[in-house]
Amino acid sequence: MTKATPDHVIGTNRKALYDYAIEQKLEAGIVLVGTEVKSLREGKVNLRESYASVDSGQVILHQCHIGGYSHGNQMNHEPIRPRKLLLHQKEIQKIHGKVQQAGLTLIPLRMYFNSRGLAKVELALARGKKHYDRRETVKKREANREIQRAMKSSKS
Repeated sequence: MTKATPDHVIGTNRKALYDYAIEQKLEAGIVLVGTEVKSLREGKVNLRESYASVDSGQVILHQCHIGGYSHGNQMNHEPIRPRKLLLHQKEIQKIHGKVQQAGLTLIPLRMYFNSRGLAKVELALARGKKHYDRRETVKKREANREIQRAMKSSKS
């Protein structure tokens, strides 16, 4: 019996957790061409401004920047292009129904290689936070840090 290796995270969208309230997470494969996989292995990905949409029965990832491969030639891939995400048709229909609701958005949280070496994207159905919600998130995080510091200082 072989031991499964943990996922190798390539890039994360940390701003997404600040700007959005996550309602549901799901995993999707991604269709890559040319030198994109080699660039991902070098960690050249930026998910900050990216989002996904459902277009004619397919989920498409927009504005995801995968940098050029360092040892590539003139046949390198285009850094920003729409990329198709691989999901089952039932999942796509469910997502499409939820995205049609007011305020829900499909955003990528992280991109990683799974234990089999396949590139995957963790998507989230999220609702945009209001300005006061963001301030409340910061307050909770600061309070948790203070609690952790107090517990740490009381142990020693």
